[in-house]
Amino acid sequence: MDWLTLLPPTVAIVVAVWKKDVIISLLAALFVAESLLVSFNLATGFLGVFDRIVDVFSSAGNTRILIFSLLIGALLSLIKHSGGVAAFVNWVSHRGLASNKRQVSALPTLLGIVIFIETNLSILTAGFISRDLFDKLKMSRARLAYIIDSTCAPICVIILFNAWGAYILSLLSGYELDNAVESLVYSIPYNLYSWLTLFLVFYTVWSGRVFGPMQQSEQNLANIQVEQEKTPDATSTSFMIVPLLVMIGGILFFMWYTGEGKILEGSGSQSVLWAVGLACLTAFIMLRFSSQKQPAGDLVKWSFKGMSDLLPLVTTVLLALALGNSMKALGTGEFVSQMVTENLPLWTVPALIFISAAIISFTTGTSWGTFGILIPIGVPIALSSGIPVEVVLAAVMGGGVFGDHCSPISDTTIVSSLAAGCDHLEHVKTQLPYALLAGGLSVVGFLVVGVSI
Repeated sequence: MDWLTLLPPTVAIVVAVWKKDVIISLLAALFVAESLLVSFNLATGFLGVFDRIVDVFSSAGNTRILIFSLLIGALLSLIKHSGGVAAFVNWVSHRGLASNKRQVSALPTLLGIVIFIETNLSILTAGFISRDLFDKLKMSRARLAYIIDSTCAPICVIILFNAWGAYILSLLSGYELDNAVESLVYSIPYNLYSWLTLFLVFYTVWSGRVFGPMQQSEQNLANIQVEQEKTPDATSTSFMIVPLLVMIGGILFFMWYTGEGKILEGSGSQSVLWAVGLACLTAFIMLRFSSQKQPAGDLVKWSFKGMSDLLPLVTTVLLALALGNSMKALGTGEFVSQMVTENLPLWTVPALIFISAAIISFTTGTSWGTFGILIPIGVPIALSSGIPVEVVLAAVMGGGVFGDHCSPISDTTIVSSLAAGCDHLEHVKTQLPYALLAGGLSVVGFLVVGVSI
């Protein structure tokens, strides 16, 4: 049964490549996972698919993610119809702030670095603000999705004054470490994957060069006469900036509020949902009662149109969450970690923990879940073998983010596609070579580190 736990993610990958449809691939993988749980009783497995999908809604956090994703569609639609996006594009263009591809590519990169408090917040903000600028300079949405995805998550595990740092510290609290905070801080230089990924993003932004499927995507965009989408006339940048500021400020405030004064202990899903809802209300009020005086019926219609546009991505999130729960029940993560870390030479442990984290994150679609599985395994190995704890932590965190970047069922990858307005499989395909390059170099780096300790 142990090896069979790898069958669902394998099916997801094969079907996604074959059918070019992530929803079909997730449904197929979910059916296989549920059938495995009942000893390949296909009829019971089929019924289990529906129960597993319904079970997603038993988690308040999961339900908030799904509702927030729909509300994001409504917010985007309201901002777009307001003319605020067109006004913002005109504003940055007239001031020479987006006159070339390097400047436009730098904008989401800088936003991803500055807004390090929460991954979804930085991804959504950087993506929304940059979409029309990328279109104007004929840069692909896949490039935008790559930049925001490969900037925001690595930054969050390097600048650890955020929910990521608080979560990892909570996982370390049960071990006899001299100073858990110190171990976490000392892990930053060893987080090879995150540093290499950021370097590749900076190189792409500065040089304007891309490779692999991304290059083909850019060439296709340049060679095809794209029919320009009809957009509302430019009005005022406030119709875009104010709702986004409300969303950003709302997330920070509600993180503080739900954490009872401690922002790092707040509920991320609750804060994002409340903040996006507040931003939608702000946009609605501005459009209804400003000089535009848009009819309430039109605003509701635009909101539902925005939600419907994001329904495929929301369905992907729902199925990814369901599949993650199924594979947790199968014990996929535990099997991978035990398989990789048993009976190994000491110098290979950091590299193999990195590989193990990457596989678990790739197959489950969650870096945080990977941390929860591997830190309780890796830290005792480090303490008993004399390997520095910070090296093991860096391997787990870097591998978790690496697998996240490669996985079509990763929540951050899905949100990046959503924020950039990019086809999800296109984003995964075009980002994969960059992630594999950084991941391969990281394995070599951890082997060198292993030999030197």
